[in-house]
Amino acid sequence: MATFESEPGQLFIGGQWRDGSSGARTDVIDPSTGQVVTTVAEADASDVDAAVRAARDAFDNSGWATLSGRERGRVLHRVAELIRENADEIANLESLDVGKPISLCHAVDVTNAANDYEYYASLAWTLDGATRDTPLNAHAYTRRGPLGVVAAITPFNFPLILAGSKIAPALAAGNTVVHKPADETPLSALYMAGLLKKAGVPDGVYNVVTGTGPVAGEALLRNPGIDKVAFTGSTAVGRHAASVAGEALKPVTMELGGNAAHIVFEDADLEKAIGAVIKGFVFNTGQFCMGGPRLLVARPLYDTVVGILADAVPGVPIGDPRQPETVIGPMAGEKHLKKVEEYVELARKEGARIVCGGERLDLNGGFYYKPTVIADVSNDSRLVQEEIFGPVLTVQPFDSEDEAVEMANSTPYGLASGIQTTNLARAHRVADRIEAGIVWVNDWAMLDPNVPFGGVKASGFGREYGPEALAAYTKVKSVVISLD
Repeated sequence: MATFESEPGQLFIGGQWRDGSSGARTDVIDPSTGQVVTTVAEADASDVDAAVRAARDAFDNSGWATLSGRERGRVLHRVAELIRENADEIANLESLDVGKPISLCHAVDVTNAANDYEYYASLAWTLDGATRDTPLNAHAYTRRGPLGVVAAITPFNFPLILAGSKIAPALAAGNTVVHKPADETPLSALYMAGLLKKAGVPDGVYNVVTGTGPVAGEALLRNPGIDKVAFTGSTAVGRHAASVAGEALKPVTMELGGNAAHIVFEDADLEKAIGAVIKGFVFNTGQFCMGGPRLLVARPLYDTVVGILADAVPGVPIGDPRQPETVIGPMAGEKHLKKVEEYVELARKEGARIVCGGERLDLNGGFYYKPTVIADVSNDSRLVQEEIFGPVLTVQPFDSEDEAVEMANSTPYGLASGIQTTNLARAHRVADRIEAGIVWVNDWAMLDPNVPFGGVKASGFGREYGPEALAAYTKVKSVVISLD
């Protein structure tokens, strides 16, 4: 098991570890036992201001912003190498902090984090402008440059990946970063601070301020030294963050809540479909904004699919995240567990059918909830319209393709969606009609740094991953030279 001995649990500002001004500390809880594993500093507004000033000084004076993309890319390639060299320690730390199964941390979190830095290291080479044809008697061209100081605010469920998806393109473009991780899961951010410094990232280019959203997060949003806000979290907090940034006319990227529909048509390969359905709602214990918690099934298959899920879901291994066979670990904390319980109790009150699960699992004092399937749910129920964010799947029948699309689009969210069909024409047709930033066909959670994702409607705006993300951390300048 990873220990926290290598990092002091302090703030990381200007390349140095330091205590918070107030001296306050926050407990970090192991979700699998409910026990405190360490404490970290709680930043206040003065600490945040110090981090922003360090980032601004580094942007102006460290040379990072003026390095060529190739030179920055070499440093980020080294970051990717160090992540892979320290994969066991990082995976153990992420499992300890979030409650993720260790096998998932290795296969998904660490792998994708390394891939993020590697991808943007290579993409940094492509940061150039273009000449533009014009009827003017002039030579016109564009230049791309960094924005300045970026505030990266990340959530509790994928601390390592969702930090890398912001920090890697921000650094590749020449920006400096102040990172505020979720107060529940700050450990990998602190670990990465030391790792980035070891890779050769100059002091002040990456800074970490741990602490609460209302104090540290709010101070970061409102700091006049911030040039861009990159946020992942709930829709409610995202609305507030976007409004604060909007008052100061700062560009933002908002990756917010999701409530994806997973549509199983009557021509689906049922064996593959069921596997994708289960993966879609138990992955990361259902704490996945791009999870598939809403299952829409063609009516002729409805009873069959519900019966298969009733038999299969209770057999998915749940337990100690440090055991390699575990697929479902604990939820990240008591408040998240209670939220799921409230939704399942609502299902009972509304007369929906609890097919399996529907209760806590008492294990080692941890925050475990059995994977739960709920059938016969009304489309206007809060179970369908709101984001449960736990290992809960609602199942609803539909009678036509049009009805399936209408139901899929009927919630305020639009982050991800899925289609199970062997009809290629239907796959393209339905994917085009679904209101979501990414649509998967015949699988779930297929993600790669080269493929952008992000939301529409209440799921946010802007994109993570792909060249689209890199462009979002740059500004374009046009130069027009008269040839008269």
